[in-house]
Amino acid sequence: MFANPVSTLQRSLFRSFIFASALVVGFTSIARCDDTTRDLLQREFSTTIKPFLRTYCLDCHSSEDPEAKLDLSHYSSLDDIADSHQLWKTVLKRLEAKEMPPEDAAPLPNETQSKAIINWIRKFRSHESQRNAGDPGVILARRLSNSEFNNSIRDLTQVDVQPTKTFPVDPANEAGFDNTGESLTMSPALLKKYLEATRFVAEHLVLTPTDLTFAPHPAITDTDRDKFCVKRIVQFYESQPTDLAEYFLVCWQYREHHSTRTDDRDAARFTLAEVASQSGLSPKYSTLIWELLNENNAVGPIAKLQAMFSSLPHQTEEKVVRISCESMRDYVLELRPKLTRKFENLKIDEVHNGSQSFVLWKNRQYANHRRAFDRGVLYIEGDEIPENTLPELVLPKDGEVTAKHLKSIERFCSVFPDAFYISERGRDYLGVAKEKQEKGRLLSAGFHSMMGYFRDDIPLYELVLDDDQRQALDQLWQELDYVASAPARQYVGFLWFERTDSRYMRDPEFDFARPEDKNAASEAMIQKLSDVYLEKARRNGGSGEGLQAIEDYFNNINKQIRWVESERLESEPIHLDLLIQFARLAWRRPLSDEEANKIRAFYRLLRDEDRLSHEDAIRDSVVSILMSPHFLYRVDLVAAGDGTRRLTDFELNNRLSYFLWSSLPDQRDDDSNIVGKSEEIVAQSKRMLRDKRTRGLATEFAANWLDVRRFEEHNSVDRNRFPEFTDELRQAMFEEPIHFFLDLIQNDRSVLELIDADYTFVNRPLAKHYGIENVDFSTNEWVKVDSANRFGRGGLLPMSVFLTKNSPGLRT
Repeated sequence: MFANPVSTLQRSLFRSFIFASALVVGFTSIARCDDTTRDLLQREFSTTIKPFLRTYCLDCHSSEDPEAKLDLSHYSSLDDIADSHQLWKTVLKRLEAKEMPPEDAAPLPNETQSKAIINWIRKFRSHESQRNAGDPGVILARRLSNSEFNNSIRDLTQVDVQPTKTFPVDPANEAGFDNTGESLTMSPALLKKYLEATRFVAEHLVLTPTDLTFAPHPAITDTDRDKFCVKRIVQFYESQPTDLAEYFLVCWQYREHHSTRTDDRDAARFTLAEVASQSGLSPKYSTLIWELLNENNAVGPIAKLQAMFSSLPHQTEEKVVRISCESMRDYVLELRPKLTRKFENLKIDEVHNGSQSFVLWKNRQYANHRRAFDRGVLYIEGDEIPENTLPELVLPKDGEVTAKHLKSIERFCSVFPDAFYISERGRDYLGVAKEKQEKGRLLSAGFHSMMGYFRDDIPLYELVLDDDQRQALDQLWQELDYVASAPARQYVGFLWFERTDSRYMRDPEFDFARPEDKNAASEAMIQKLSDVYLEKARRNGGSGEGLQAIEDYFNNINKQIRWVESERLESEPIHLDLLIQFARLAWRRPLSDEEANKIRAFYRLLRDEDRLSHEDAIRDSVVSILMSPHFLYRVDLVAAGDGTRRLTDFELNNRLSYFLWSSLPDQRDDDSNIVGKSEEIVAQSKRMLRDKRTRGLATEFAANWLDVRRFEEHNSVDRNRFPEFTDELRQAMFEEPIHFFLDLIQNDRSVLELIDADYTFVNRPLAKHYGIENVDFSTNEWVKVDSANRFGRGGLLPMSVFLTKNSPGLRT
């Protein structure tokens, strides 16, 4: 008969979970047996066991060539037997099975003699297990596992680059876990892979004026640096609330609340700023729109908006009102482009329309007038007015009324700019309509065949952002110049363009200004070229805005280049200090003065002797920090000395984090003094379990414990027979016990629910596979399904990951 599989698994789960949970506390509780028991065992060994061995065993299991290579002649004390406890476990099994001594041996022990030695071995093993209870024995120094290395790099750099994806799979020990010193050894080949991995991580390093940060992709080339900086700016823009329908809706919510409240104190607490903040909108811009919607004596487009706002229904569902708010937004978006100002290209003989000076001038005109309007697109009553002209664009004849309408349009355009920001721009100087210009040139200045960026976000900056957001946006644009060397590269592009695509700088007087000259962007050379360039422009009839645009260009580009140079020099000592902080985080403990000085000395060696640039020296220093045993190895597991002692804060924090997160501890000011304070240990453990990094416990403990850790690579299913077994479904199968386990520990559920829970977790592919319908995935990708026993699910045992892993590939 087979044992009950549920009860067997249940006992196994209990034993494994209790054992693993006990390890993390970091204290040993060694139960010592009294000396009397050991003395009794020793006397029995001398009077009973040794004579038994001499009489019935040593004839075969001694001498130079013992039977089965088992020599029992040198076991003369309890310590000898304890050192070979696995061998004596085998002896016990052979005696119990009556395989030793063999039946044809002479003499043979009687039943009483055999039982005596069997009982003695059992008592001795029991004694040894109690004597060493809680003592793990010798703890081997071990490297970080692949997952621990990946997770530690992720939390250290804040980018998940998975540097060990080309590493060999970590070998597991007998218990199925891959985080023990016996399995996690270091070979020369693996050390080389670690060096490659740390260099790969260092390639993601980005130096900003005030920080060492890491890009989600390598950031060595100019193109990669551009992508990193530009993407962050665009993400900032796109994260800002600029949908006018949402602002109109918040104004309606605010109006509704006050119209239904009689308690003045309650109404006073429900401010428009609070409603806007709760909806993720700008309180400042919400207030501005509220004021516009409630102005007295409004005319023109403002009056039209006010009428639409007044007609919004009272005490109705929000989704109904949202539709009307979207209509208000659409009205603004239809009218506003018709009022946008237009600017023509500047003209000076021989100066190309695509020259940086002229393109940047035109960009500035648009950027500075996004809240203004074009008086020339309006009509007066009685004029010849084209068909389909919006009535808001037609002004009354009466002069006083006309002025009032113009003021209303001016305010309308100021509150509703033609764009809050420009994230992509084509070559506008070609005269092509905006909708027909090339797309995808994010933050581009609109040059031809030249790198260059232009900031155009004044309405967003003035109307929507608060002071902290303005500072953050300013910093992002400064970092674009600093990280990507944007001004210097733009100027080199200018020199190439003016000598090739344009005819302007082909005269001999410009021969000194060549893009291949490394000194071309120096202040003296820029000033010299500015003088010569402007002189020719004057000779060619240039004047007014044209000359001013050229002069502004040279002044601005020179200031930008000089700022980057100055900022880079000033930031070098900042980066070196941050490098020391990076080492402290990587090594998971405070650094000694000597260690900090060695890091600084290594940096100086790279600068002074190897002649590396500041950035390359910092990058190589990062590699040296990550290749240090203080990062690669779990040194918190190894301690000098004998006996038992309390763990240090460093050891306990690391053991907690690598058990609960499979990653390095977070660096909190209050997490360095918890040893001996059980309440604080419990509080910190609970805090850590609430963190999303607890997924490390689910994948590295639970998945290894349940033997599904490698299921993401499971390929034994015959896909010709079962085409529904897609990569997406396989990943979902693996994730189901992960989500189940996380829910169990984060909500402090009973461990019995691993077996008898009536719920599970599914995403769309898994719900389809299980035949579970009517699941709402609108709020989350993974959803808890209660009463899952309706679908044959609930708890661990029916999960498809276990059924699939333990089934041949041709079965369902």
